[in-house]
Amino acid sequence: MSGSGSTAIRSAASPEEVDVSSPSVARRQLSAQIRAKRLDAGMTIEQAADALEWSSTKISNIETGRSKKPAVTDIRVLLDLYRVKDERERDAILALTRQSRERGWWNRYDDVLGGAYASLEAGARSVRLFEPQYIPGLFQIPEYAKAIAQATLIRDSADIQRTVEARVRRQEILTQENPPDVWAIIHESALLMLRASPDLFAPQVERLLDLAESPNSVTVQVLPMSSGLHAGMGGPFSILDYDAAPSLVFLETNTDGLYLEKPPEIARYRNCFDRLLAKALDPDSVPGYLRSLTA
Repeated sequence: MSGSGSTAIRSAASPEEVDVSSPSVARRQLSAQIRAKRLDAGMTIEQAADALEWSSTKISNIETGRSKKPAVTDIRVLLDLYRVKDERERDAILALTRQSRERGWWNRYDDVLGGAYASLEAGARSVRLFEPQYIPGLFQIPEYAKAIAQATLIRDSADIQRTVEARVRRQEILTQENPPDVWAIIHESALLMLRASPDLFAPQVERLLDLAESPNSVTVQVLPMSSGLHAGMGGPFSILDYDAAPSLVFLETNTDGLYLEKPPEIARYRNCFDRLLAKALDPDSVPGYLRSLTA
């Protein structure tokens, strides 16, 4: 599992490897680093807290990423306590701390973006996702994104516009210099449902066709209705993998979502994704299928 072992944790300590595109990912890397250093020092959270006359909650919050803006001075004190003396390693961890305090574009859309998903997605090396009802947000045309916002009871016109703007900004990761490897499985019902809106149907299918045929980092598959019962019936999910941070699974809800990080949970969703792959149309067949929808 990518990023879940001690090797991945230690590899993040190199100054050349701390340049991440997302403060949330930097914070997760930092949390893993600090926990690893405490364990290397043979200390419990309570022992570290007693030594510094801090609360154990403060250290726990740093190690779990609940501290949204960890202080550089606090991290430096912890590195001293854990006897981390290598200057390159210290500089790398302090650089992570500074990166974790930065603001990303998503902070300007806090009013319409629930939770940290956009930030976590922005720093991912790979994204594996299953969507049973909608066209995935990374692939939505603005008109479709607007229609979805309206259908999900967003009434204020300004909020709808900002929701669409945020969706478009999210999609910029697909055209950045080093885009993540995105593999999406879309249930056929999402496409058939879209047929009820002819003005949206053709341009949205054209967008999917462009992604499926163009040389890029995107793979699109369709899970046909004929597949019957399937492993994704629990709802939509995304598996995010990172170069030097633990993987996670995101389960979307109407307001925000759940973030799963325990290895057994992630393994279960990887297994679900693999089973969906086995039932979905081959990627090479998807362009022909999409053309048949608009013929």
